[in-house]
Amino acid sequence: MAEKRDYYEILGVAKTATADEIKSAYRKLAMKYHPDRNPNNPEAKEKFTEVSEAYEVLSNPEKRQRYDQFGHQGVNFGPGGFDFGRDFSHFQDVDLNDILGSIFGGMGGGGFSNFGDFFGGRRQRRQVDPNAPRRGDDMTFRLDIDFDEALFGSERDLELTLPVQCPDCGGSGAAAGSKRVACRSCGGAGVVIGGSGFFQVRQTCPTCGGEGSVIEKPCRKCRGSGHVTAPRKISLKIPAGIDSGFRLRLSGKGGGGLRGGDNGDLFVLIGVRDSDIFRRDGLDLEVDVPVSPVTAALGGAVAVPTPDGEARLKIPPGTPNGKVFRLRGKGVPSLRGGSPGDLDARIVFEVPVNLDRRQREALEDFQKLVNGGNFPEAQAFANRARIFFSHRDKLKR
Repeated sequence: MAEKRDYYEILGVAKTATADEIKSAYRKLAMKYHPDRNPNNPEAKEKFTEVSEAYEVLSNPEKRQRYDQFGHQGVNFGPGGFDFGRDFSHFQDVDLNDILGSIFGGMGGGGFSNFGDFFGGRRQRRQVDPNAPRRGDDMTFRLDIDFDEALFGSERDLELTLPVQCPDCGGSGAAAGSKRVACRSCGGAGVVIGGSGFFQVRQTCPTCGGEGSVIEKPCRKCRGSGHVTAPRKISLKIPAGIDSGFRLRLSGKGGGGLRGGDNGDLFVLIGVRDSDIFRRDGLDLEVDVPVSPVTAALGGAVAVPTPDGEARLKIPPGTPNGKVFRLRGKGVPSLRGGSPGDLDARIVFEVPVNLDRRQREALEDFQKLVNGGNFPEAQAFANRARIFFSHRDKLKR
């Protein structure tokens, strides 16, 4: 066995150090090597244990005196080294809440209000009645719906297989003449205390699974679980305007309670399939409207689909490809009862295909008439290209 290091050396203090200096040194090292700060780090865990052992001795005046006089033999903890079952009541002068606040304070809860709340300590836990009613579990079900159904809303009947209270044992899990009794492993608390040193962590009891009780003789129908599965028909109202990611809550429609407890809730997670026509952005809709270049050049009316029906959109002469027209209030209805969104209609030129001879001749005659003069964007693009090539030629000289 390796020889133990000097306790003063471990804490990094002189043998003449005061109690406050010892406590300050311990706090810094405890924060540095704490297992929660160093997960899966055996070396840090070993150092943390070593620091704790050193402080356990040097913080106690009587043990410190024996250690100064006789060394490690004067405070021998036995063959296992640091005795984790010893009384650490003298540690109460260390502000452990401050240590934990430094370690865990950034976890969103502002640290711990009491050291014993997290590590168990010696506080008494209230015994849980093993036969008391227990609320059922909340259940989540994903439902994918069409875009149109999300836009206009609907009503559905869902057929789900859910856990319900066992009719034979009333949810107790115990056969007739039997009952639930307090778990001996955890004393009915549902948790056991483990860990090393004075840092102790509550863990779910492996014997009762956190129930705090075990069954003398399990029910044959539910095999002691208190639940059986059964089909249930549930009515669901889907509100107009719902979107992917929304959860609908059906109170009391989830897992059955135990021993007469209330049912849990059912949460329906909505997924919305893409539309063949629209694109959605919040409460706004977008739609591409195919338009003949002739209509865009001369101006005219085009049909635009909206949730309220077909709208007639007048476009001015010379409308460019990609131009967006906004139709106010023609978007998605608001779930909160506010104003609906808008609809953006984007003009997309459609090039004619399968031209006959007369159509082709007409377009060729049109091409000769305009001769590029009626296409300012094309002319501007050609000018930018000429400037680019001119610059290129100068750089190559």
